[in-house]
Amino acid sequence: MVKNVASVGLPVDEVLNIRKMRVTPEGKDSGKRICIVTGTHGDELEGQYVCYEVLRRIRERKELLTGTVDIYPAMNPLGIDSLTRGIPAFDLDMNRLFPGNRDGSMTEYVAAEICKDLDGADVCLDIHASNIFLTEMPQARINVNTSEKLVPMAKKLNLDFIWVHAASTVLESTLAHTMNSRGVPTIVVEMGVGMRITKEYGDRLTDGIFHLMYDMEIWQEDVPVSHKPVVSEDGKVSFLNAAHSGIFIKNAMHGDRVKTGDFIGSIVNPMTGEELDHVTSPVDGLLFTIREYPVVDEGSLIARILEGAV
Repeated sequence: MVKNVASVGLPVDEVLNIRKMRVTPEGKDSGKRICIVTGTHGDELEGQYVCYEVLRRIRERKELLTGTVDIYPAMNPLGIDSLTRGIPAFDLDMNRLFPGNRDGSMTEYVAAEICKDLDGADVCLDIHASNIFLTEMPQARINVNTSEKLVPMAKKLNLDFIWVHAASTVLESTLAHTMNSRGVPTIVVEMGVGMRITKEYGDRLTDGIFHLMYDMEIWQEDVPVSHKPVVSEDGKVSFLNAAHSGIFIKNAMHGDRVKTGDFIGSIVNPMTGEELDHVTSPVDGLLFTIREYPVVDEGSLIARILEGAV
């Protein structure tokens, strides 16, 4: 059943609707509820396929459902319609508006209504992609203050690794921080690249979601998972930034296990034919982020490497 989470009038007789699809069991109900949220950034589309695939599998075997599944495919529908990362016309990042304010501006009201609708869930998955500049391996990102509770859940999601962030790096205005502070266990999932769908990653995460749902008594049949994630701390992640402006030609792929000194890629000058920088790995580890968009400025992020994951 499609339900309205929030509705706001727009100019020219239009209405902004935030909707969800609620699926409930036809028989036994465990009383448990999972929320799958995506589309907060309009240029992150990886979660769209996950929403479709979760609902497709449930419809095929509805008799196995023993809890409530809420799917929120478009938290920022205006951004998705216009391929805009933020909320168009307002120049706002929606993931910096939570918990919102029911008596505030239009965007604050919508954020508040979303939080209200998510309240009481047993778990919330906040699915993101990378932007158009980087591509990411499937991963969970978790605040160290919530890691004890969330890491065991994230391990069931069929991801490559779990990045536990220091508390100081987590913005309080994000959906995940807000919902965790309100008692709803919320895991941020990042994977793929902006403006694209990586079906392989979507299928893997969907398997992981059903594996978690089985553990939560929301689904009656276990789905085996193929990936056991590495759990890392902030101090184990090495960042590679461009030393020069130019064109980055990558020589490695995310998912590669690299050794110290391995060739990651070149920054070149297409006008002169020079190699401006020969980018190599500073550590042994797992290359989990790599530059996808080739134009770089000095300081641009080139890659992230999980140290020691070899």
